[in-house]
Amino acid sequence: ELLLKKLEALKGEPDKEQDFNSENQNQLKMEEMKPSAANLPPLTPLGFLERAATVYGDCTSIVYGDSTVYTWRETNLRCLRVASALSSIGIGRSDVVSVLSANTPAMYELQFAVPMSGAILNNINTRLDARTVSVLLRHCGSKLLFVDVFSSGLAVEATALLDYPPIIVLIADEEEEDGADVADRLKISYLYGDFVERGDPGFKWIRPESEWDPIVVNYTSGTTAFPKGVVHCHRGIFIMAINSLIDWTVPKNPVYLWTLPIFHANGWCYPWAIAAVGGTNVCLRKFHAPLIYRLIRDHGVTHMCGAPVLLKMLTATQESQPLKSPVEAVLYTNPAVNEAAVVARPDEYWGETPCAFVSLKPGLTRKPTEKEIIEYCRKKMPHYMVPKTVSFLQELPKTSTGKIPKVVLKEIAKRMGSTRLSRIIIIN
Repeated sequence: ELLLKKLEALKGEPDKEQDFNSENQNQLKMEEMKPSAANLPPLTPLGFLERAATVYGDCTSIVYGDSTVYTWRETNLRCLRVASALSSIGIGRSDVVSVLSANTPAMYELQFAVPMSGAILNNINTRLDARTVSVLLRHCGSKLLFVDVFSSGLAVEATALLDYPPIIVLIADEEEEDGADVADRLKISYLYGDFVERGDPGFKWIRPESEWDPIVVNYTSGTTAFPKGVVHCHRGIFIMAINSLIDWTVPKNPVYLWTLPIFHANGWCYPWAIAAVGGTNVCLRKFHAPLIYRLIRDHGVTHMCGAPVLLKMLTATQESQPLKSPVEAVLYTNPAVNEAAVVARPDEYWGETPCAFVSLKPGLTRKPTEKEIIEYCRKKMPHYMVPKTVSFLQELPKTSTGKIPKVVLKEIAKRMGSTRLSRIIIIN
């Protein structure tokens, strides 16, 4: 502005005006480069899901139990449907929606679906008593409560203590128990599955008006006093999710095992962070060390979180288990294999060769053949270690403590007689 005023004053004096222009031309151009308001949408971690559906659409997003598998495209559509269903019953901006659930697929989806409806998400610790749960619901003014079928009794008891109880939506678990029967018994009006079915997959999710809008409200555990509420904004959760990925050097497409409760500080922001890198969420209802080892083996888990006590429990469990041979470790990576053990079988040429006893997972649409199992091993280990024979059993024998007695399997292998395939394989 000062330069423009000087230029105005020099009008009528052409020589001085020309000198002034040549000297100050660049400065005048810089003066014109004034900052303008950013024309960008608010930062929100919800965008990670939308991007994952596009970039990683066919990649696996969620694995749970023996039969539940979703892709990122499917997860995005399911979240949109739930958000739409919430909107259709009057849930919207500034409403609080609570969740009382273990680490199930629905629990993961609700980390996106609830704020996509414009509402504020409130995850509740499933280990609290009914009175404390009622205090939290009353304090945050929860309008609706999603509750896992195994926490339904706790939810009904807690909401009975409220003058204005929230709507209850029951999350059934097809892998465990029939939710419809529970809903009828407890007189619960809505099922989570109904929300997914009736919601609009084309729903335009409610974006925050400002990145400072609240996205979640969490509560402290209440160990030293009454629980205290903590509100987080879209911007804060976005930055925390990105920081977590950077700090842990998480690559694209990790396989993340949910040993950390999602209700604990929103799973340290990893529900959103794993979507950002198109990872696979292996959901786990409860801590059970043998199951955790099986999931790590079956799904190729690359990352997991947990308190030090959890890691100590896993270490203790591992030390109490007999070490698997390298051949058995490879067999367990086959998605069709449920149990595996390898023993020596007599061989007329080599004296002994590896013999694998395998039980398959139930519900397979197609069972692998002996040749396919052998070829699978051949691609993953030195040829001399590959089993020369594979015997399929309905279930491997076990001792009273659950261990597989290899001495019994060796007897079975001995009764099978000597193998004669070794020389043919070696010639090839």
